[in-house]
Amino acid sequence: MFEQPIPTLRRDGDTIVILDQTALPFRTETISLRSLNDAAHAIRSMQVRGAPLIGATAAHGVALALVQDGAGDQSLTHALQVLGATRPTAVNLHWALARMARVLHPLTPAARVHAAWAEAEAIRADDAASCDAIGRHGLALIAAIAARRPGPVRVMTHCNAGWLATCGAGTALAPIYAAQAAGIAVEVFVSETRPRNQGLLTAWELRAAGVAHTLIADNAAGLLLMRAEVDMVITGADRVAANGDTANKIGTYLKALAARAAELPFYIAAPHSTLELSCTDGASIPIENRDAEEVRLVRGMNAEGGVVDLRLVPTETRALNPAFDITPANLITGIITERGIAPAAGLAGLYPEAG
Repeated sequence: MFEQPIPTLRRDGDTIVILDQTALPFRTETISLRSLNDAAHAIRSMQVRGAPLIGATAAHGVALALVQDGAGDQSLTHALQVLGATRPTAVNLHWALARMARVLHPLTPAARVHAAWAEAEAIRADDAASCDAIGRHGLALIAAIAARRPGPVRVMTHCNAGWLATCGAGTALAPIYAAQAAGIAVEVFVSETRPRNQGLLTAWELRAAGVAHTLIADNAAGLLLMRAEVDMVITGADRVAANGDTANKIGTYLKALAARAAELPFYIAAPHSTLELSCTDGASIPIENRDAEEVRLVRGMNAEGGVVDLRLVPTETRALNPAFDITPANLITGIITERGIAPAAGLAGLYPEAG
């Protein structure tokens, strides 16, 4: 099983220790979460990010709430409501909270705290195992390309869907790490992913792992795909509807369009917790709109090593900041899950119990 270089989430007694992803890639810092409000803030402010990790953090946040605020019905309901309101698009959040509710509601208050920690840890372990399985299935795709031609397999990705976004190896990056372990050369094209620049986190991960990679401006992706300088695209997902329509970080849809025009495969990598087969299609997926100030600023490191936010335009400049877009199922070659690879519209075949 893949072992994270730094745990993204771990329990320490009655606290949770997270890797603060708002400090990356400039500083490596951890934060201890001690209360419901700490957990909600960590999710909302993107100190933790990535749909699977958000879900696991929310589950642990429920346990924190029961420790700090009591384990009665009112405290449990309040915790589920507060955490459920933090990020609307990432369905793993709501999946994890629903799983916690199913386990905890029938129990007496005296039994809930222990059960909450146990279930939260089970969710964390479940995600790590799912990531490993996604890696194994995705490896077959990379190996097939490697067998057809010499040189590294060139994979384009978007945002960060590596171990930083999960409790394990990641989703989109799990096949890349599996290929590296199998001795298959891979080169990754990493989109910066404005406005929060999560692609810098992917570059940070890959550099630490010794995986060849190139950081590109978001708008360079289409040109590289048109020139066939990329073999395949793999991204993660924040929610996948029953028909295969997929919500992911803003800019994913444009890559899917460019890949289709270039006749190159475009894959989504997602665990079962990201699939919402009760959601009919992408039109039903809520899109989170974040603070417009994120677009007006850019974060970087100055000559003295300090991390600073630089203003790109005046504060009064109107800006829009949708955090996600929807990639229609007809642009997706397949979805890589822990149970295998399915056509975007064929997920029900892998998960008949969800029907």
